[in-house]
Amino acid sequence: MFRPIGIFDSGVGGVSVLRDAMALLPHERFLFYGDNANAPYGLKSPEEIRACVRRVVDELLQRDVKALVIACNTATAAAAKELRETLALPVIGMEPALKPAHALLHGGQILVLATPATLHMEKFQRLMALYGEGAVPVEGRGLVECVESGHLDDAAAEAALRAVLAPHLARPTDAIVLGCTHYLFLRRALERIAPGIPLVDGNLGTVRQLRHVLEERGLLRAAGAGGCELHTTGDAEHFLPLMQRLLRA
Repeated sequence: MFRPIGIFDSGVGGVSVLRDAMALLPHERFLFYGDNANAPYGLKSPEEIRACVRRVVDELLQRDVKALVIACNTATAAAAKELRETLALPVIGMEPALKPAHALLHGGQILVLATPATLHMEKFQRLMALYGEGAVPVEGRGLVECVESGHLDDAAAEAALRAVLAPHLARPTDAIVLGCTHYLFLRRALERIAPGIPLVDGNLGTVRQLRHVLEERGLLRAAGAGGCELHTTGDAEHFLPLMQRLLRA
């Protein structure tokens, strides 16, 4: 059997990356791990995040994955460097899509919506130094928990988004960066409270980089049926059906 690609996140948000990866790489087999028992990562220390990541990565390595995708901005910032230094297989991470959002700047602000941990790590500070003109970091407190509980496009989701964004939307806004993979599943609610404002995320760039690296290393599978397996460290009766729902969202 051909070797799978491992994709993991603190929770269900990384399913948004899995969904894009399955569309762009239809012949590959994917193993997705959501560390739902330890979500959200965005309120943990870097040391705690790295410990969580190591546990999930060990599970994926035991299943002989040929590449790892960190479908989590926070985990990438905390652990990608260490993983790349210690593993022989490709490690693909992600970061808030501030660079493409910067191209949309025309006199207003760019709101960078991300977890507290992501916004306070050195990796994000370097990104701000390069593309931070007009950028306003916004902590998305409560949003991961909203998605993890299955509130995607309802009054609870809208209320959570308003609590976070209302203080900022009074000013002209040129774009909102979705700096956490969970936030993509709040897109419809977000479009209602911030109509007409472009929403920018890094998912497609991450998946394109995965394809490029697989091609470069001769690991790309160009024929045959693909598929995915879903795993969770949390309550399987809640999270596995939610992941299936999000794959179809």
